[in-house]
Amino acid sequence: MTEKENRELADPRLKAARYRSGGGLPEEGEADAGRPTMEQRDQIVEIELAQAIRRGDFDNLPGAGKPLTGLGGTYDPDWWIRQKIERERLTGLGPPALTLRTENAELDDRLDRVGSEAELREILTDFNRRVIEARRQLQGGPPVVTPTRDIDAALERWRERRAARVAEAAEARARHQAELDALPRRERRRRLRAERRASR
Repeated sequence: MTEKENRELADPRLKAARYRSGGGLPEEGEADAGRPTMEQRDQIVEIELAQAIRRGDFDNLPGAGKPLTGLGGTYDPDWWIRQKIERERLTGLGPPALTLRTENAELDDRLDRVGSEAELREILTDFNRRVIEARRQLQGGPPVVTPTRDIDAALERWRERRAARVAEAAEARARHQAELDALPRRERRRRLRAERRASR
């Protein structure tokens, strides 16, 4: 039975007109003949799910065993575009509010790869300029909530992280040297050769 016929059967005015014209009313079971009831549909779905589980169709799905993301946050009307940008690591796409938010989250890692203070200042000045520019825009889109960065405070944190990395590298070298010194001479030479081959 088509959707139009179903609507006609459900419309009381059409039923009354059909009754007056002598067409009569369809029997209760006639309209739904051959269709499963709601209970039967539920059983069919349950059976299909049970069979899929037994076949292993739901094993090794992406995200299995991981918590659902975004449950504790506030509602973001642009959640879908933000997730797409984060999932696919897209840069330069989307409204400035979202691209700046993503860039802000990854900015410290980017700054850690910088070699000089002048380059760090240049990157932060450019970032702050783009944040202020995006706040001033009068176009639509989500509001810009990304904060600007204090350049002097960021420079101080960068120095601290750099000093910690240097100290950690020196400790690792000292531990490695101590391990080598503890080995017999022949074993030490063998290990150094293997390390040189691995570093090529």
